[in-house]
Amino acid sequence: MPVPDVLPPPTQRLAPLTTLRLGGPAGRLVEATSAEAVVQAIRDADAAGEPLLLLGGGSNVVVADEGWPGTVVHVANTGWVVERQPDGSVLLTVEAGTDWDEVVAGCVADGLGGLECLSGIPGRTGATPVQNVGAYGVEVADLLVDVDLYDRRSGAVRPHVPAAELGLAYRTSVLKGRDDAVVLRVRFALPGTGASAPVRYPELARALGVESGAQVPAAMAREAVLGLRRRKGMVLDADDHDTWSAGSFFTNPVLPEGDVPPDAPRFPAGPGTVKVPAAWLIEQAGFRRGHPGPGGRVALSSKHVLALTNRGGGTTAELLALAREVRDGVRSQWGVTLSPEPVLVRCAT
Repeated sequence: MPVPDVLPPPTQRLAPLTTLRLGGPAGRLVEATSAEAVVQAIRDADAAGEPLLLLGGGSNVVVADEGWPGTVVHVANTGWVVERQPDGSVLLTVEAGTDWDEVVAGCVADGLGGLECLSGIPGRTGATPVQNVGAYGVEVADLLVDVDLYDRRSGAVRPHVPAAELGLAYRTSVLKGRDDAVVLRVRFALPGTGASAPVRYPELARALGVESGAQVPAAMAREAVLGLRRRKGMVLDADDHDTWSAGSFFTNPVLPEGDVPPDAPRFPAGPGTVKVPAAWLIEQAGFRRGHPGPGGRVALSSKHVLALTNRGGGTTAELLALAREVRDGVRSQWGVTLSPEPVLVRCAT
């Protein structure tokens, strides 16, 4: 008997589908294992007039304790195709529900460099252009060719929407915060060699013992990135509550040069502006690793102050109270208001 594309949900609870292990129940949960099933599930919910939430790896989302009152479509279409181009480069086509780090690991194992600096990032591939995911000097915008989208307004699939139309910027795109355009498939252009992207991030260059701009074997860069991320609690581990998080909770603020706190690290971010590490602002405002939230069931990571973690038995309300404490403390100390990076579902800081 063939396996259906839409499977009955094993549970209506959303917490187990998020890396924070937080969030209330769904009114209805649909597991969609093909792009066609994703589209059909969305059309069914829209036809029924039900509120709709798309959920992938749950790694960059904070779901309210009250949950979601309508349909949640769990995007689970997986797989990728590698196509060699006449010039030796590679076109990599990935289904939206594919685990992102599996894609990176698979490319590195096949001798394909380009994505290795994005190793260890949790979540599904469909979310990477939405957030313009980036780490260690590389971001999705550097490699993205196009995406296939489902347009809920027209009810049509739009294939090959160019990256140039997505408004890719620092940790954002025109897709972020919208629910009318759903990513079904993503395409990347890779150089087609086993060399890493040029190493531009100082911390990674130090870990590899190379000068800025050097290239190393992609596998070597991947291992170095994973090592750095593990030390910060940023590689998922079910037994390590420091990884029960949504990753970096706050984005690094981009400020006019004249508004940057004295002695703050800074990185160029365009004419007259610089990017300041949110972690530095948080630490210098008096928050330390492991700083507890209300009730002690949520806390800043014991490895990195930029991650807000569920220590077990926490609630979304407690996590957001901690986020507000940190945000308000930084604003009081520096006059800078930090913005949350995860998508907040039926909740707010």
